[in-house]
Amino acid sequence: MFSVRDREQLRDELVAAAKADSRISGAALTGSGAVGAEDEWSDIDLAFGLVEGADQGEVIADWTARMYREYGCVHHMDMGRRGTNYRVFLLENTLQVDIAFAPAEEFGAYAPTFRLLFGEAVAQEQAQEPAAVDLASMGWLYALHARSSIARGKVWQAEYMISGVRDQVLALACLRHGVTSSQGRGLHLLPAATTGPITATLVRSLDQDELTRAFRAAVAVLLTEIAYVDQDLARRLTLPLRALV
Repeated sequence: MFSVRDREQLRDELVAAAKADSRISGAALTGSGAVGAEDEWSDIDLAFGLVEGADQGEVIADWTARMYREYGCVHHMDMGRRGTNYRVFLLENTLQVDIAFAPAEEFGAYAPTFRLLFGEAVAQEQAQEPAAVDLASMGWLYALHARSSIARGKVWQAEYMISGVRDQVLALACLRHGVTSSQGRGLHLLPAATTGPITATLVRSLDQDELTRAFRAAVAVLLTEIAYVDQDLARRLTLPLRALV
């Protein structure tokens, strides 16, 4: 297990190495570290801006080799946004290190969790929360498949689909209360009066009666949350969704 000191020392070393790399034009803290919200479990989140003409693939390969060679990396994975590559490293001490390698024109803040350490950032369009209608649509889609999974006796698929309905309900609740729904980061900020009814959607066993009970609860809270953002849509969905259960 890593310590806070381990994390801070490694982050300082990575930033120093970025300053010494002529292919990197700027670096920023992102995530919780950018807003002073770290705790003992937080990971390292960094963004690097690349100089014009730098070979992104070469830079990423070199930094990946460094992470394995010097810092005990055991595996990594990639995520992308436009031309930016987010490489996520897992170290042997369980520390997660996320480094975004951004072309010069994409190096900037997409969210408030961005603090420039050196170089210059370019203004970026802020990331948007998902639209309520899209969450509602995914909710009824998961509900359709939950119904058929239960009927077919596919209990694990049924549990998966019921959980999918619940995820959309929670995301809708986050929108309503003005907190982020991304990766569940804002769920702990939802009031108990909102989350209380949603606990009934948790599947306690794979017994068909229990799956049906949880599904019924999921449909009820889905309709409740949709009604907060679009009463007409909730009205139109009420009959078919209640028919499912």
